[in-house]
Amino acid sequence: MTNNNSAKQVANHGVAWERAFGYQQAVQVKDTIYISGQLSHDAGGKLVAPAELDAKGRPADFSQMEEQIRQTYVNAKKLLAKFDASLDDVVEETLYVLDVPSAFAVGSAVRKEMYGTDMPQCTSNLIGVTALAFPEQIVEITFRAVIDRATS
Repeated sequence: MTNNNSAKQVANHGVAWERAFGYQQAVQVKDTIYISGQLSHDAGGKLVAPAELDAKGRPADFSQMEEQIRQTYVNAKKLLAKFDASLDDVVEETLYVLDVPSAFAVGSAVRKEMYGTDMPQCTSNLIGVTALAFPEQIVEITFRAVIDRATS
C-alpha cells in the first residue's frame, strides 16, 4: 500500500494492466475503500479458469463462472487486507457478468462461502454486460467497504 498524499491510500496487485491502463486497484479515502473491478487472476496476472473461446473470440460457454467468481473474491480479500479490512467491511458489491443465468446459479453459493454467512451484510448488484476487459473473462466485481476505526 502506498500513500500518495495524506487524503488517499492506494493498493495494487502488481499486475501489468495496472500500469498499462493507469489506475489503482483500491483507494481508501477517510473510512471508505473503493475497489476497482476485480477479476480471476493469480499473483502473476494469469487468468484463473479462463473461458474457452469460440471462433469469433467470444466465450463458448460459462462453465468457468463459479471458479472465476471465487478467485475474484480471493483477490478482493487480498486488497482489503492491505487496509486491515475484510469482506465483513464491504457495504456494496457489483458483479458484472457476461451471462446472468449462470452467474445467478453459482454466485449465491460462492458469495455465501466467501462472506462466511448465508446473509452477507452488504448490498449486491448483478448486471449483465456484453464484454469485459479480457475475452476469456466472464465476471468482474467491484466493491465498496467502510471501515470504522473509532474507539469508544
